[in-house]
Amino acid sequence: MNKFLLLALAGLAVTSACKKDDNNTPATMQVTASLNSASEVPAVSVPGATGAFTGSYNPSSMVLTYAVTYSGLTGPATAGHLHFGDTKHKTAAPTVPFTGVPSAASGTFSGTATLTSMQADSLKAGKLYANIHTTANGGGEIRGNLTAK
Repeated sequence: MNKFLLLALAGLAVTSACKKDDNNTPATMQVTASLNSASEVPAVSVPGATGAFTGSYNPSSMVLTYAVTYSGLTGPATAGHLHFGDTKHKTAAPTVPFTGVPSAASGTFSGTATLTSMQADSLKAGKLYANIHTTANGGGEIRGNLTAK
């Protein structure tokens, strides 16, 4: 009987020491945003300017893969970035620059970025936004906060 009790206690200790993975974070999260001029800070009025950010985020590798499409800008895009900022229109300096942004009023580009812990936490909390800049609107012409699910 003592051997049985000793084996049962040893088994309990081993299973208790093993960490159970209760993390419900999916292997990949879908990331989206709708970009428009009214979401810029301060808001700009470019009624036909729109864009879409689509992508996926892998929490294990912290890699964000994305594609951005935009159209109707006042002129050629001069830059694009991800910034820290919430939906209450907070703004901040760029944190992830986009590469390959076409110098055109309409275009599509894609890329990948390995996020820092702070960027990843902000993404999951809805506090990262994407925007596209033009000469007419150097601070940004269209903007949209990212949603990760």
